[in-house]
Amino acid sequence: MRIGELAARTDVSVRSLRYYEEQGLLTSSRSASGQRHYTEAEVERVRFIQRLYAAGLSSRTIAELLPCVDTPSEGNYDAALERMAQERDRLSEHIDELVRTRAALDALMATARAHRESEALA
Repeated sequence: MRIGELAARTDVSVRSLRYYEEQGLLTSSRSASGQRHYTEAEVERVRFIQRLYAAGLSSRTIAELLPCVDTPSEGNYDAALERMAQERDRLSEHIDELVRTRAALDALMATARAHRESEALA
């Protein structure tokens, strides 16, 4: 199938599919005229890549995880699980920082409200 059909079947833009190829996440064969051609297996691969992106992973991290799919082995599974655990830890740290930031903003808002109320009473 050509890139437009893959894009339509996966609900991913042609631009994104080209980017996936640039990043080594997706491969295609080329016709004599240079058009990209994909196999049926690439439909599921693109959907899998989309799930990884939805989980907050970068293209670099996704590239590190794909050997688990391409050449399944105990070592590749272990490496993929470890890498996903690292990403989960990174996300948890980010969430914790966001919670602290929100708490600081809440405190500033409380101070501003208290100041407003004290000014209104004066």
